[in-house]
Amino acid sequence: MIIKIENLFKTYDTGSFKVEALKDINLEIKKEEYVAVMGPSGSGKSTLMNILGCLDRLSSGKYILDGEDISKLDDNNLAQIRNKKIGFVFQAFNLLPRLSALENVELPMIYAKVSPTERRKRAKLALEKVGLSDRLYHKPNELSGGQKQRVAIARALVNSPSIILADEPTGNLDSKSSEEIMEIFESLNNEGVTIVMVTHEADIALHTKRIVTFKDGNIISDKAVSNRIAKGGGA
Repeated sequence: MIIKIENLFKTYDTGSFKVEALKDINLEIKKEEYVAVMGPSGSGKSTLMNILGCLDRLSSGKYILDGEDISKLDDNNLAQIRNKKIGFVFQAFNLLPRLSALENVELPMIYAKVSPTERRKRAKLALEKVGLSDRLYHKPNELSGGQKQRVAIARALVNSPSIILADEPTGNLDSKSSEEIMEIFESLNNEGVTIVMVTHEADIALHTKRIVTFKDGNIISDKAVSNRIAKGGGA
């Protein structure tokens, strides 16, 4: 089990009142699973992703990631976990505009204190994996939306994380680029990468193998995808 959440509550205190963003969540995700998290705005799915990604703390309950109890770690240890065990892919790409694709992909390895030679080698391999070996030295403004997201996926991969968290990864892309990005995710999952993806698009969720649906801070549905869209359009 790569993720185990038990009786998780997350409450935000605004001063005048409290908001229960997540209420008594219990969730398990196995290694090599490919899971979509869905739900309307304010349902708790983004809060869950922030907690899974160690960007936010739970109010009560337990979160075990890859055998480690995250709920007990201090900020420094959380930062280390984020860098070593979690790869992030965001809707807005979050690339640094002045850096080339290669330099953007190298960034997580700088924080992980990987040597410059090894950094360059691993960044090139990651960009090759997402089909961008001919765009190593292009800056973000010289890349299409789909290419920027490929760079972001390569960056998420370079530290060989236990899990990739993708937050609306196709939200800023046209349908053709979206399909290409989903093919990359499927290929990564077939290679054994665990992926958890927030999406509001039902057709994107059908590329995954399991859909967990949130409403008002609760999980209201958790089921396998029966009519899955696999690479090449097959189910």
